[in-house]
Amino acid sequence: MSVEFHNPAGLAAGSYSHTAVVSGGRTLYVSGQVAFDESGKVVGATFAEQAERVFHNLRIALAAGGAQFSDIVKMNVYVRDLTSEKVRCLREIRGRHLGGHKPASTLVATPALVHEDLMLEVEVVAVVG
Repeated sequence: MSVEFHNPAGLAAGSYSHTAVVSGGRTLYVSGQVAFDESGKVVGATFAEQAERVFHNLRIALAAGGAQFSDIVKMNVYVRDLTSEKVRCLREIRGRHLGGHKPASTLVATPALVHEDLMLEVEVVAVVG
């Protein structure tokens, strides 16, 4: 299996890659993860606390499919009441969990999520060899 990430000239550089080309491997689709604990209770009163829980949950879901953060090829993030402060916080937390890995990504502002206390949801696609 091989994965190539590209940031073509003429497109803005960011904390993500514009394209991911995958050859071979198994594809793992991870449902949107939110800041629920194993009993379904919301974890975290702040955006940062919830983001940490979301990445904790992503790690568990990826591992169940034999994957890790470095196997992610696409990430979609949905943030309620998006602000530039939340973007900065998300980038810092995401960077800590993903390191230098920059999958293709989309960030969407949304007025609501499945539970009124949730602030973000993250879904990913990973490819494992």
